[in-house]
Amino acid sequence: MREENNSETRRANIVPGTLYLVGTPIGNLEDLTLRALRILKEVSVVACEDTRQTQKLLNHYDIRTLTISYHEHNEADRAAELIVRLAEGASVALVSDAGTPCISDPGFRLVHLAIRKGIPVVPIPGASAFVCALIASGLAVDSFHFGGFLPAKSGQRRTVLESLRSSTLTDVFYETPQRIIAALEDIVELLGADREVVVAREITKLHEEFLRGPAGEVLAEARERPLRGEITLIISHAQGGSPAAEAANLRQRVEQIMAEQNLDEKAALKTVARERGMSRSEAYRELQRLKGG
Repeated sequence: MREENNSETRRANIVPGTLYLVGTPIGNLEDLTLRALRILKEVSVVACEDTRQTQKLLNHYDIRTLTISYHEHNEADRAAELIVRLAEGASVALVSDAGTPCISDPGFRLVHLAIRKGIPVVPIPGASAFVCALIASGLAVDSFHFGGFLPAKSGQRRTVLESLRSSTLTDVFYETPQRIIAALEDIVELLGADREVVVAREITKLHEEFLRGPAGEVLAEARERPLRGEITLIISHAQGGSPAAEAANLRQRVEQIMAEQNLDEKAALKTVARERGMSRSEAYRELQRLKGG
């Protein structure tokens, strides 16, 4: 047994030339995992969205690893620089200000380039605001869609929300305190005041709060006082009939759009898939099943 434990320890050591994607706390500093703590201590350098923000976390755990900035404004140049370091044998931990790297934060360019260059990429699990908000929302979590931040411009935001009118998924977005009221107003207008929503803010922090209920009621509550901090907006799937009835309606909806908009079946199916929050391939398979082919 002792030999097995030692073997596990050896395998857990930092591997030179490896990119580690490290999840960090989204509020409560106790949410840093033991593995993440070790990785941050042992890598050659920590690439941070904001070095000042990450330094607070490192100082809390007395971690003295070198830090370097990696954010949306220097991502192109810094990604290339870090790839060179990795190729030379350095180990790099990529972190965002809070949560999991690459989720609505910089990192994709570096990960993509590392994979192209044959550099090992290792995820280190940690906190994610939208996952925490989703599992505590009380809405269905068996099938969901995460859309990142809602568009800042009103017209684009309304287009996104309108596409959820017949969504069969729970839809999750990030939103800012400055725009949350406008987003809720759009939901009430486009999806209906009875559509169930959850506004989760400051997850894991001192003022963590969940506003749950019909969109009209949540909007009224949100208007009574300013909602500050990091916000996750969760929208329930459209209320309809049974799954079998919903599936049957897919074919009818495709035929309706073909007639009304003078579209071929492929274009109409694309529209229906967007309405229902489905992929085009999923909608195509369902349509073929309904046709008996």
